Amino acid sequence: MHLRDASAARKRYANILTFIALPFSGFMTDVYLPSFPSMAESLQVPEKSIQLTLTCFFLSYGISQLFVGSILDSIGRYRPVLISLVVLIATSISIAFTDDVMVINILRIVQGVATAFMVVAKRAFFVDLYEGEKRKHYLSFFTIVWSCGPIVAPFLGGYLEKLFGWQSNFYFLAIYATLVLAGELLIGGETIRNVKPFNLKKTSVLYKVMLRNKGFLYGIFVLGIAYSVTMVFNIAGPFVVEHHFGFDSVTIGYCTLILGFSWMLGGILSKRLTPLAFKPKIFTASFVQLGLIAVLMALGFSFDNLVLLVGLAFLIHICSGFIFTNFFTHNMLFFPNNAGIAGGLMGGMLYIITSFSSFLISSSGKIDTAFDMSLRYLLFGVPLLLIVMLAVNASVKKVRSKN
Repeated sequence: MHLRDASAARKRYANILTFIALPFSGFMTDVYLPSFPSMAESLQVPEKSIQLTLTCFFLSYGISQLFVGSILDSIGRYRPVLISLVVLIATSISIAFTDDVMVINILRIVQGVATAFMVVAKRAFFVDLYEGEKRKHYLSFFTIVWSCGPIVAPFLGGYLEKLFGWQSNFYFLAIYATLVLAGELLIGGETIRNVKPFNLKKTSVLYKVMLRNKGFLYGIFVLGIAYSVTMVFNIAGPFVVEHHFGFDSVTIGYCTLILGFSWMLGGILSKRLTPLAFKPKIFTASFVQLGLIAVLMALGFSFDNLVLLVGLAFLIHICSGFIFTNFFTHNMLFFPNNAGIAGGLMGGMLYIITSFSSFLISSSGKIDTAFDMSLRYLLFGVPLLLIVMLAVNASVKKVRSKN
């Protein structure tokens, strides 16, 4: 049954189900972060081998988003979502049972593709079913609900790991996917009214046009590097907190919970400061972030403690969240007539950049102290400032050429 023809009550339940499913990608990446140290110990592999499992997911998730939208437009949303959920259930259980990290990497690649199908389909749900103010109403909750995943997931994962072991994180993901699948079978349905022929050539041409726009292209790199700043703690933090400072997985969960709120706070500040001129506020945030990294380097060398690390990381992540939110909105305005394709390209490139960043962090040598962490923040803080300058200048030139 098509959901457009469903009763008001069924649509209401379908809306709730969509909001329940939206944070899934955040749980897929963040729920097992506190388990990194215990996974490395249990599987008897180096730290970077466990970190690579996250890189594999990011890479496949990012690449998939480049073409998943067009595929879903041509075959519908509902059946691909059902298949994706079944795949996610099977792979999550398989990861919990295996003791081979290479198998986990392969399964995480599969999960990245399946998650992309589900998330992109759910992202289009409200656009398919509603119009006008009702559509705006539901979409206004999208980012807030999605943000719940990265915030809540590590906090929950820390407790699961302490009580039941690292495998429990993947059992949780399997249960989560099973509940969503049950909901889809009971109240879900197709949302797209008219499918469109899959046209890879047309999509590729649009991608080329978009990537030739320097302001848009630089903006994508800003998004990727700003998000990569937060990956420093996600990738290396669990090992530093447990091995260097001597705390357990629950403490790791609390730390990532706090830093998740900092990212959200950066987004809220961005919305509050929308009336201010774009260039000054972006430059200010970029320089403030670099200054905070310098403070962490200076203090981390002499006063190596967890409160200092998390406190300054909190402020650094606020700046990244602020820059990210501003540039996401800014970039969406470049191609208003092809916002869906532009959003897919931005999302895909964002996670591809993040996958390389996470690999760079895990391959950059041993990270033991707050000072070591500050050097990794610097690794992304300086390029972020430079690419922000390029992006802003390219946008200014574009405006001047139009005038």
